[in-house]
Amino acid sequence: MRVFVTGATGFVGSAIVQELLGAGHQVLGLARSEASAQALAATGAEVQRGSLDDLASLRQGAAAADGIIHTAFVHDFAAYAAAGETDRRAIETLGAALLGSDRPLIVTSGLAGLGGAGQPGTEEDLPTGSPRLSDAAALALAEQGVRAMVVRLAASVHDEHDHGFIPTLIDIARQRGEVAYVGDGHNRWPAVHRLDAARLYRLALEQGVAGARYHGVADAGIPMRDIAAIMGRHLHLPVVSKSAAEATDHFGWMARFVGLDMPATSTLTQQWLNWHPSHKGLVPDLEQGHYFAKHPA
Repeated sequence: MRVFVTGATGFVGSAIVQELLGAGHQVLGLARSEASAQALAATGAEVQRGSLDDLASLRQGAAAADGIIHTAFVHDFAAYAAAGETDRRAIETLGAALLGSDRPLIVTSGLAGLGGAGQPGTEEDLPTGSPRLSDAAALALAEQGVRAMVVRLAASVHDEHDHGFIPTLIDIARQRGEVAYVGDGHNRWPAVHRLDAARLYRLALEQGVAGARYHGVADAGIPMRDIAAIMGRHLHLPVVSKSAAEATDHFGWMARFVGLDMPATSTLTQQWLNWHPSHKGLVPDLEQGHYFAKHPA
């Protein structure tokens, strides 16, 4: 299968490219810069130059593919609504190229707002409040006959070279001179290893059904207090609690995420796709030390 991958040189996307190539698929990857294009070509993938707001490039890549995996996102949390709108337009553009065919489109989303009363979210749960633009766009395409589906990734997709939430929390701790959590720190974050996530995308591409929601979750929910304790030990910094009112000053844009309780399971995903996470969990990955060694004080 020839697969168009957006975000192909990103932390998760690059692992997906390797997973697809290793399974015998061909990859056409979206590259925004010359450096990204060169890195992608070095893997053996083909290159489609463009970006998420270059809709003509997205149409061209989608038209040339047997399936699409969409992982790219504009990670500008100061303009999160605009980033979500860019993502929605990109998904609709990609999906329009697949109308009338059985070619799969996999869209990436998250796990916040699922479940209720502290219960882990499942694949059958819909987010409370306003629906995510990415989810809504993908599921609308499924209703139009596109084999569109959603992969909901854990808050922490971890491995070496991670530059997401956990490294950001480490950087904040170094800057502030203390490791913090919100309230009692019992709120839980799910996690998944990058290579397990990559395999999930491939299985969804090969086996997934229209309208399905799959969960990229290995650790169902690790209390933030436990994560903070590991950070404090490795950074040799005190671990403290911050109130919700103090969180914004301490964490900045991360305040909207660090206090969330978002446990989730992947039981149905494992049954549906025969996907079974096999790589180390977040806690042993943190204990290995590379998260702290590569972010020197």
